[in-house]
Parts: sequence; structure tokens; C-alpha cells
Amino acid sequence: MEENKRVKTIFTLKAPKPVAAYSQATVAGGFIFVSGQIPMDPKTGTIHSKSSIEFQTRLVLQNMEAVLHAAGATKKDVAKVDVFMTDIGAFQEMNTVYSEFFDGHVPARVAIEVSRLPKDVGVEVQCMAVVPRGDASTQI
Repeated sequence: MEENKRVKTIFTLKAPKPVAAYSQATVAGGFIFVSGQIPMDPKTGTIHSKSSIEFQTRLVLQNMEAVLHAAGATKKDVAKVDVFMTDIGAFQEMNTVYSEFFDGHVPARVAIEVSRLPKDVGVEVQCMAVVPRGDASTQI
């Protein structure tokens, strides 16, 4: 397979391993694209599909943050977030955890209700972040 020098693949053991043909994140054009994270414990592989939406959201955001750190970024570098939920009626509960996580940082966001998510989880989150200035490890 030929290496693409304009797109860098990000991987960390601190977030769940991809369960299909995708990467945890890629870096290209000064941006970090984090793939959808689900409430899976990266250490055990346990999927928390039956846990509360608050627990699921917290775990998803922790996984997302681990991927961002592997790319040399933090949650403060996040510019856009996409939240997918199987029950938009639980929006307030998700939003409470989300707001605590971002602690005053307010990236652009969309929250969408979907009929089903992988592994029957209740929430999945993907994001786009800006590569921090001067971080040579993620510059492409």
C-alpha cells in the first residue's frame, strides 16, 4: 500500500480500536478529523449500550479526547462536533455532560437523531479540530 504523505493516520491504545475499515483519526490540511466514537471501554472492549446516556456520553467524549491527544491537540482545539443519538429526547442529559466536558469552549455542533447506531449504543460523536500551531508531529 502506498503511503499518502498528505494525510496522516492517528492511532492510540487509549481509545477503542477501530471495529471496521476506518482510522481513529486523520490529519490533513491543518485539521484533525476524529472518527465517530462510541461508548466502548478501550481497555476491556466492553460496549456500554445499556448504560445511561450520561455515562455513554462521558465515555464517548473521553475516547474522543484520547484520540485528540494522540494527534497533539486538546478539546480546546475542537472546531466542530457532530452528535448522533438514537433518542433525541435524552438531549438534555447528553448536553449536560457535553457542556461539563467542554467547560466553556463552544465548538459548532449538530445533534441528530438516528434510527440506530453501531453496536446499538445510544450516542456517537465525531469531531473536527484545528492542528495546534507549532505542533510539528501533526503538520502535514
